[in-house]
Amino acid sequence: MRGTDKRTGELFSYVDLEKRVRPDHPLRLIREFANAALEALSGDFAELYSGMGRPSIAPEMLLRAMLLQAFYSIRSERQLMERLEFDLLFRWFVGLGVDDPVWDHSTFSKNRDRLLDGAIAAKFLSAVLAQPRMKRLLSSDHFSVDGTLIDAWASMKSFKPKDGPGDPPSGGGRNPDADFHGEKRSNATHASTTDPQARLFRKGAGKEAKLCFMGHALMENRSGLLVSSGLTAADGHAERIAALAMIGIPTA
Repeated sequence: MRGTDKRTGELFSYVDLEKRVRPDHPLRLIREFANAALEALSGDFAELYSGMGRPSIAPEMLLRAMLLQAFYSIRSERQLMERLEFDLLFRWFVGLGVDDPVWDHSTFSKNRDRLLDGAIAAKFLSAVLAQPRMKRLLSSDHFSVDGTLIDAWASMKSFKPKDGPGDPPSGGGRNPDADFHGEKRSNATHASTTDPQARLFRKGAGKEAKLCFMGHALMENRSGLLVSSGLTAADGHAERIAALAMIGIPTA
């Protein structure tokens, strides 16, 4: 007998998120490691928040949500909040109940910035690596390092001479046109007015030069685990200097 394609709304629904996630899902083990690290950081969290005022988003939930954003390559906080609205797996991992409201994306961003300003991300990684179960997977024999360019949140129009305003872009409006043809620009003479720490850098010969930073990751090769990371200004020596610093060799 053919079933009917009919949708009926439920007056009551009893959903146990724990039962909705299969026992062998890889996020289960990751969540165990993450929760143990978050418990070790409880004192650090307490120092970041005042004892008065409205309760913030729980920092533990923030960090678990940030992990999902990295694992699933979610490009923005807005998209992450949309995913949390309907994805039961995401709700389970973060710690939200089925009926719990999802935060506004701007509120999430402001609370996340508080954690980043407090260097919690690096402490969280260290707390994960310090766990006994994790230490058994690590060695100090062989490492690989890799770097990548991270675009700055600044346009090339903001890259202006350090000693003067330069010629104003032609055209009107909030985003006028600019013609850089024939103009020599370098980090020695120019800087971004939007992000002064960004550097003009190209990945290789024939590649486009852009305002960016350089991210670095150190991997332990026996188990393929990321054991350290860093962010530096972009230049031709940054990757080697960062690699030495991450394995504990002084560079000066």
